[in-house]
Amino acid sequence: MSVGLIALLDDVAAIAKAAAASLDDVAAQAGKAGAKAAGVVIDDAAVTPRYVTGFSPARELPIIGKIALGSLKNKLLFLLPAAIALSLVAPQAITPLLMAGGLFLCYEGAEKVYELVSPHGAHHHEEQLDPAGADAKAFEDGKVAGAIRTDFILSAEIMAITLASVPDAGPVMQALILALVGIVITAGVYGVVALIVKADDVGLWLAGRPLRTPIDRTFRLLGHSLVKGMPYLLKLLGAVGTAAMIWVGGGILVHGAEIFGFSAPAHALHDAGEAAARALPAIDGLVSWLVQAAGSGIIGLVAGAILIPIVSRAIAPFWRWLSGRLRKLRTA
Repeated sequence: MSVGLIALLDDVAAIAKAAAASLDDVAAQAGKAGAKAAGVVIDDAAVTPRYVTGFSPARELPIIGKIALGSLKNKLLFLLPAAIALSLVAPQAITPLLMAGGLFLCYEGAEKVYELVSPHGAHHHEEQLDPAGADAKAFEDGKVAGAIRTDFILSAEIMAITLASVPDAGPVMQALILALVGIVITAGVYGVVALIVKADDVGLWLAGRPLRTPIDRTFRLLGHSLVKGMPYLLKLLGAVGTAAMIWVGGGILVHGAEIFGFSAPAHALHDAGEAAARALPAIDGLVSWLVQAAGSGIIGLVAGAILIPIVSRAIAPFWRWLSGRLRKLRTA
């Protein structure tokens, strides 16, 4: 009896050790995969703050919380099962879906550029997409929905990069790694976003500190700097976020075209990057990346500009018709 119990305990200990080793392996592989997706993570952090600007300070954190929850749902409830299923059943469908997401990012980014260069035309375009006036709640819900839609594409890219980083892992291991990367990245991105959008409130608090000690003067100076600097930082992040959407979207299109055999754009960008790197060998890696990213951005901007009239004249009317039919069905 005692021998059997000892043998059972040994088996349990062995299973526990194996499980611990597996968890360590998951963490290590998740860390490597997350590092490869770092570029998209930065884009995600840059894009999100522009969806929070224009709201009262009391609504900023609740809105970020809604977007973060939507992002987590995107990754864990939709993208993770879809990624595992597609990798098992139809791996060839992953690239076309990612390219469709890339087109969406190009359109979103190009639309922001259109607003900048032609405010009146962009206003007319937005009225075509959503002609009804929106109250405060509807405006907030629309902003949150837009952020979650954009996050879905960026999250899909993150999950795809993660999945491609662990091709030899089994489905269970892949699912664990995807889940860990999704949770950690979501917490990190939206934690940083919360710090960014609330930095001005922290600045006000620091600027209002009483001058009791010499260090309080330093805190006050820091507070005033935060209050004055945050509007400019948010504008910069908005510009970076728009550029990031166009660059990432264009990069997805270039990479997808290369997979389907149309490798000329990818080779041209690579050659241009190599030529620039040879011209500036001291910073060759940075220069090569900048040239290739700029090329992807140009491709993304052109693709997005082509989509703007298509969305306005074809997709938007169909969407309004479908929305109207759905409203009639709900009220019937």
